Amino acid sequence: MGRAVLTRARWRRWKKRVRRVVRARWLAWRTEGQRETAIRYLDMLADALEARGWRCARTYRPEVIVVRTPLLRVYDDEGVPTMLSVLAVPGGRWGVCEAPRGRSGFLCHCGGDGGEMARMVEWFLRDRMVRRQAEARR
Repeated sequence: MGRAVLTRARWRRWKKRVRRVVRARWLAWRTEGQRETAIRYLDMLADALEARGWRCARTYRPEVIVVRTPLLRVYDDEGVPTMLSVLAVPGGRWGVCEAPRGRSGFLCHCGGDGGEMARMVEWFLRDRMVRRQAEARR
């Protein structure tokens, strides 16, 4: 009666949980270990956003401020900042994410010349700005 039995259903749940933890740690390791890749994508994104008229503060250089995860601060027309980061995502790719939300704040995949990334991030920023203005009118 006091014997712990690992049934097939319990085994499957345990295996899923272990895989999820291993995947999360693997992605965190990739993000921390390949910091220069993340910085390169953030540079491409910042250049493309600045060409579209957005103000960006690159806070991932040690001369500016020392941070663990490279962050890009983008300001809208009203001066409200949005923090963006580039994180490793499943499938061996990289993705632009809203920094406070981590991978759950995924916006788009990285790649190309930065134009597609900038278009998706700009859409997100404009949508957020419109929602904030609508709330202010209420």
